[in-house]
Amino acid sequence: MEAFEHLQTAKGPSLFLLPDWMARNEELTVGFTGRGGGVSKAPWSSFNMGLHVGDQDHSVIANRRLLTEAIGWPFDAWTCAEQVHGNVVHQVVETDKGRGRDSLSDVIKDCDAIMTDVPGVLLASFYADCVPLYFYDPVHNAVALAHAGWKGTVQQIAKVTVEAMGDAYGSAPNTLLAAIGPSISGCCYEVDGVVIDQVQQLTERLGLEGEVTDHMLKRSENGKANLYLKEINRQIMIKAGILPIHIELTQWCTGCRRDLFFSHRKEGGLTGRMASWIGIRER
Repeated sequence: MEAFEHLQTAKGPSLFLLPDWMARNEELTVGFTGRGGGVSKAPWSSFNMGLHVGDQDHSVIANRRLLTEAIGWPFDAWTCAEQVHGNVVHQVVETDKGRGRDSLSDVIKDCDAIMTDVPGVLLASFYADCVPLYFYDPVHNAVALAHAGWKGTVQQIAKVTVEAMGDAYGSAPNTLLAAIGPSISGCCYEVDGVVIDQVQQLTERLGLEGEVTDHMLKRSENGKANLYLKEINRQIMIKAGILPIHIELTQWCTGCRRDLFFSHRKEGGLTGRMASWIGIRER
């Protein structure tokens, strides 16, 4: 069964929620945005969340406000980072709250994962094919988001995030919940030699082989391969100690469903960005 439930009303923005997690904690909000229901004009139409893609800032800020209004959060809580396809994790503290919400000038710099145990902080990250990773520690009330393109995946950003939550909050991998959100699937993601070599080295370091590896990296006769980043990240999570039963894996493909999602690869790079979000309300 699909973990991310599509919620779209006649007038509201397109949202994909993770209801099983939210049922565990009524103070928790977690989900992913679609491309519809916003105010941005083409080619970012219409619910673009990215300030860095050439869209009008006022349109992006209006879209971000639409999201926070839809989930019942104040816009001041929105906190995000400048993603650079690395594996650095930033611990968001009270003084970071609101950074990057309406300007790139104060965004959290040079990191692709953000985590917090501060109630009332809404973490957000941005995507147009890369893999959104979610982490929730129900024991210590801590949350994290990680942005995993192929570079971040090869650098095992999922593992680094699990370790960072352990160091900062005492999170035990076997009690963590994880989710892998809408992103490009192997059906739409063909890669060449450089990426194939690095992914192959990663699978060897993880000790993966046989059918598992073949599923993640399906080679073709032209020397290229179809890459299934979602499954690779799931395997990294498992190797990091997260129980397979605690990992939600979406089937939504951003390449196949361009009616619902932006796709950098399928739209030639000129497109908008979706946002993942997670936060725990102040009581």
